[in-house]
Amino acid sequence: MKLNKLFRPRTHEGARAVAFSPEQQLKRALMNCLLWEDQFYEDGVSIAERLKALVPTVAAEKVAALAIEAREAMKLRHAPLLIVREMARHETHRKLVADTLARIVQRPDELTEFLAIYWADALGPMQQRKRQPVSAQVKKGLAKALTKFDAYQLAKYDRDGAVRLKDVLFLVHAKPKDVSQEKVWKELVDGTLASPDTWEVSLSGGKDKRETFERLIAEKKLGGLALLRNLRLMQKAEVPRATIAQAIEAMRTDRILPYRFIAAARYAPDFEPELESAMLKSVKDYVRLDGHTVLLIDVSGSMDGPLSAQSEMNRLEAACGLAILAREVCDTVEIFTFSHEVVKVPPRRGFALRDAVVRSQPHGGTYLGAAVSKADQKDARLIVFTDEQAHDPVPAPKGRGYMINVASYEHGVGSGPWRRVDGFSEAMIRWIALQET
Repeated sequence: MKLNKLFRPRTHEGARAVAFSPEQQLKRALMNCLLWEDQFYEDGVSIAERLKALVPTVAAEKVAALAIEAREAMKLRHAPLLIVREMARHETHRKLVADTLARIVQRPDELTEFLAIYWADALGPMQQRKRQPVSAQVKKGLAKALTKFDAYQLAKYDRDGAVRLKDVLFLVHAKPKDVSQEKVWKELVDGTLASPDTWEVSLSGGKDKRETFERLIAEKKLGGLALLRNLRLMQKAEVPRATIAQAIEAMRTDRILPYRFIAAARYAPDFEPELESAMLKSVKDYVRLDGHTVLLIDVSGSMDGPLSAQSEMNRLEAACGLAILAREVCDTVEIFTFSHEVVKVPPRRGFALRDAVVRSQPHGGTYLGAAVSKADQKDARLIVFTDEQAHDPVPAPKGRGYMINVASYEHGVGSGPWRRVDGFSEAMIRWIALQET
């Protein structure tokens, strides 16, 4: 067998792929990663193992910055924790672990989840294996993060598991900020924290559903994600439509990914107008994308893969969410989908655009190269929403070309001066706008 061959990376569909630097590979794998969740072409374990292998090959400062970006801009929770856990393994990266960990931990349950990841090899069904000692930098970061949370947050996320919040407290020997926090921590250890006033606690306690939701909405105690996830339940409980609509109008949208609104509309279509307005609210202050823009959306079969085992949402709907937002900031726009064919769709707004995209053609093969050749225009901005798995070679853009990658696959396509962006957060559209101001 001949071994002296030139290696040329290819996508899962066979197209010639781009050779990425280790930093680019890490960013590509991380920014779309719902940790340990299978994607269409690769399983979650292999993606996680690639993340682990890449961390020591990238400078510590860049790894830390990517973990923070994944948490704060991409709103990912578990994958950034894995990155910091891997940083703790390597002498060259350990010095940044404490500050990075303290920053990316934004909910109390992320403290326990991090330790579960840290001890993943030892947390078997019977927990009989010896746990690895926790490094000083990790303890310092966890201790700093612990001081962020008040009694309500700690009570809300003090859940059963292999690692409990009080275990974290005992492990890191954190110092409370003041006497009040010292008292809260003692109650956490003693198990006497007051039960949090959440919809889960109220309903599990047998309280009336309608009364519970109406009260929590009136007291502004129902967060945005909780509101979206419970729309159908509130309808069944006969919460007045006006009350729900007002709650949607008043909700914060800054930490909610666009596809969440699409998911909510699927289960509560009566509230599509309100959900559409809330989804678009986050881009009202964006810088406009001047001139002409072409949006090219991948509707191939691989884009139908679910985001996670617990979700019915797929990467196409994530891409549609971004396309809906992009449509709002463009001066003039043309929109195409591609699979086996290239189909032009009307430049509708909001959920009507999602419907036009999803129904535009059968979801088959991926001829991205042919689609770029047909849709690209010399004096236009071309934005492609895809998982970058193509059958054919992808040419360089004629003008400004943006490849928005919504998957974590190792190889991607495209030659020439494509600007690559990885993720399915609305930050992608903001990034393009800011790049051009």
